[in-house]
Amino acid sequence: MALKPRITESPHVRLIDLKSKPFFIVASVEVGNTTTKSILTATNMDTCRTHIINKIVRMTRDVRPPKSSEVIFGKTLTGVELTRESVADLVRATLTESMEKANLDIKTDLNFVVRSTGIVAGFDSPVEVGEFIKGLADGCLMAGVPPKNMTPPMSISNIVQKLQKYSKLDKVIFDGAVAGVIPPIGSTGIEIVANEMEGELATAGIKEAAKLTDVDFRNPCISIDFGTTLDGRITNPELPYAKTIGNFCGYAGAIPDAIIRGSKIVDPKVGTALEVFEKQKPPSFITLKIKAKIIGAYAKRIHELIIIEKVPVGRKRYGSVPVRPDAAEQTGVTLIGCDVGENGTDMDKLSAIGMEICETHGLQVVYAVIDEVMAGVVCKLIEIAREDNLVFEDTTIGITGRAGITGNKPKLILQCLEKMNLTPKIDERVVFADDGLARGAAVMARCMNSLGSSQNPIGGSHGGKCILAQRMKLQEKRYKK
Repeated sequence: MALKPRITESPHVRLIDLKSKPFFIVASVEVGNTTTKSILTATNMDTCRTHIINKIVRMTRDVRPPKSSEVIFGKTLTGVELTRESVADLVRATLTESMEKANLDIKTDLNFVVRSTGIVAGFDSPVEVGEFIKGLADGCLMAGVPPKNMTPPMSISNIVQKLQKYSKLDKVIFDGAVAGVIPPIGSTGIEIVANEMEGELATAGIKEAAKLTDVDFRNPCISIDFGTTLDGRITNPELPYAKTIGNFCGYAGAIPDAIIRGSKIVDPKVGTALEVFEKQKPPSFITLKIKAKIIGAYAKRIHELIIIEKVPVGRKRYGSVPVRPDAAEQTGVTLIGCDVGENGTDMDKLSAIGMEICETHGLQVVYAVIDEVMAGVVCKLIEIAREDNLVFEDTTIGITGRAGITGNKPKLILQCLEKMNLTPKIDERVVFADDGLARGAAVMARCMNSLGSSQNPIGGSHGGKCILAQRMKLQEKRYKK
């Protein structure tokens, strides 16, 4: 029987329902290396199903240039310079457009905003991410978001009245765990990888998206986010909170971007595969059949340039992402990275191969090669995790991001994982989630407001019950004085 990818798609929600039913409306504002997004989600607290209201996407490279009076604190993977003020302006415009398109009022209809960034390659250390987050917050405030909608409430009375009865804030407080997982912070409080928050959101978002499928994507699990940069987590089955025992970092969508830049179809410095393939159909079965040997040969050549390994101690960056492998080792977390050369030194070689493929065989073969390459990256990441004893008998796998769920990648990934003999019926243990990060923002906002669902839990282990009682017992012991 053919493998069947579980690919999530959000159902539509009507404006009249948003106004009349108990929907928790959250804006996920993310400034990434390639795109800047404001994605509005609405969670029906009666059903605990999350809907995507709308999605506004802009190219981050179109951010306004820094003014002479502004301080440049970082840049995107393609070298676009950023200031706190320019980031704020970009966020304000994107969020405002998103709310206006939805016919919603930012002060009265929007319940919460979660901000995140995938732009870490141009930073010198994880600490600098804080300055970026300030720019995101500034933009939200400029758009009209009340400050209380960006921080956890102190009591149920601080939650909008129609949602108060759904909150468990009188029973448990937000203690940092999102979707039943605690973050991997060492004894020094230093983050192991600069884009840790993205991995946290992606994990939570895949857990929520999996509710639309027959996959019980709770702990233990592996989440992989294939945006421009790579992030994600590996969790264990502990209760009530699973521990993060693995982190991913390095390059993801940057790999197909580098390949396509050699085609001369996009800008050779800042062009992306997204621009080329989002309107094109995946390669046909006939193309894949006739060109199978050629596709395989090119994919092999590209994989020879890609390094996937446990991040060596001593590295300060891996795949251009600031990392602290020493902190990971002290905390018992395995840091798995994906690089091309050392911090992208061989990206130009990928572009050269892309040019060769395009000139000789055309875009459809480039598309097919990229699908093959990225499927191989997924399987190699999981193989490294298995070698380090991070894959449990009941581990489920979730993938999100443009470089992991588009084209024929889901089918190829399942075929590859099946060959690895991880588990029987592998397609029943893998989910491909759309907008994982935005969905994760909705989950994080619910966690901050203690808006859980005992009947349809996201935290806990596969097949297990709600962990509310265990959380109450833990917090009673922890905070009893």
